[in-house]
Amino acid sequence: MSSDKKFKLGMVGLGVMGRSLVLNLADHGFAVAGYDKDQAKGADLLKEGAGKPVGSAADVTEFVAMLEKPRAIMLLVAPAKVVDIVIDDLLPHLDKDDLIIDAGNSYFKDTDARFDKCAARGVHFFGMGVSGGESGARHGPSMMPGGDKPSYERVRPMLEAVAAKVNGEPCVAWVGNKSAGHYVKMVHNGIEYGLMQLIAETYDVLHRGLAMSNDDLAATFDAWNKAELNSFLIEITAHIFKKDDDKGPGRLLDKIKDAARQKGTGKWTSQDALDQTVPIPTIDLAVFGRNVSGMTAEREALTRALGGPVPVYAADRAAFVTQAKQALFLATIVSYAQGLDLLRHASKAYGYGLHLGDVARIWRGGCIIRSTLLEDIRAAYATNPELVNLLADPRIVEKVRAALPGLRAVVRTAVDMGIPVPALMGSLAYIDSLRCGQLPTNLIQAQRDFFGAHTYERTDREGTFHTQWE
Repeated sequence: MSSDKKFKLGMVGLGVMGRSLVLNLADHGFAVAGYDKDQAKGADLLKEGAGKPVGSAADVTEFVAMLEKPRAIMLLVAPAKVVDIVIDDLLPHLDKDDLIIDAGNSYFKDTDARFDKCAARGVHFFGMGVSGGESGARHGPSMMPGGDKPSYERVRPMLEAVAAKVNGEPCVAWVGNKSAGHYVKMVHNGIEYGLMQLIAETYDVLHRGLAMSNDDLAATFDAWNKAELNSFLIEITAHIFKKDDDKGPGRLLDKIKDAARQKGTGKWTSQDALDQTVPIPTIDLAVFGRNVSGMTAEREALTRALGGPVPVYAADRAAFVTQAKQALFLATIVSYAQGLDLLRHASKAYGYGLHLGDVARIWRGGCIIRSTLLEDIRAAYATNPELVNLLADPRIVEKVRAALPGLRAVVRTAVDMGIPVPALMGSLAYIDSLRCGQLPTNLIQAQRDFFGAHTYERTDREGTFHTQWE
């Protein structure tokens, strides 16, 4: 590209995600200039993007000068604390009405603070969640921009062009005000935590409980992926079971240490759900699962001290596999339901103005939690935008009723075999709690009034009351 030609967009951060998104944009005819303090990454971009409308800058001054005014600059940097450093580097070189887009996994409250910092300099700013990993960024991600809508409209043609498509619809939309984009991405990741934990627990009961081989598991998950459990995560799980170890005999999965890492978005989801007093036990217990997996020394010590049952399943194996499918399907619905319920409450608390049908629509393709189930979820909120909970939608109710016996049976069997299934149990408890007409929390209120004079309400008359219990 000629040096006197200005670039439509600037990208700060040319790691795997940033470089892939630049090349995706270039493939669609958009001229993009990249900048990274590691100049080798800029050289890699130019090499990989040879013949495409891409450029690279050696420093911030050169980078900003390469961009068409008013400038639009996207950040894809990690860790999140680097975002503030990059913004501070950019602001002295920017003009009024320039735009910065943070497309990383930033904490939503930090996004609000960065909006204010940029606004004080006359610079527009918004946060945008991006999901799909390297492949998604290169070939079509799901994107969740929020904040100033006119700023989004400036870059909408570019984002719609490179986004994943489902039935011709781009998997990107302005989701709401202020830090809505990063909040929606945070909850997306919370749901992702839930789904991954549920799949892992299902694998455990089938592998340890039924002694199913990796080949049997691959065939089972592949069949499930062709039915109602069709999703990206089920699809890749079937592939994982079949992967041979290139460093020795056997399957690679059997050689991977059972300690799961995390980057914080699941924890943030649980923390804000507690602040919003919204129950999301499936997601909470997925975070718990990752935390306890890292307690290697403790688990080894308690295994030696307490031992544990050797799982033996003597009943109908084929019937149990069917129940496991039902359990995983229903718990998957519950993970989505909990995340969407948190979004519903947060939208009111933070003034986001979210449309949950749009959120479900842009999650249908490109992102990690994409599944055919999201079409039903989109339809549920399109029919009733004020739906009090996804589980109340008539179409979802039918699915819940059909799969509930399977979930209950799998939880019961796992308990009997001593196989931990916290997220499956939490999903069942969530359903049973929400459909319970009389919870035992009347006793908790009595206890609170007994020891702390916290008062209580009655079922037979209005007002608040306190009793001298002794």
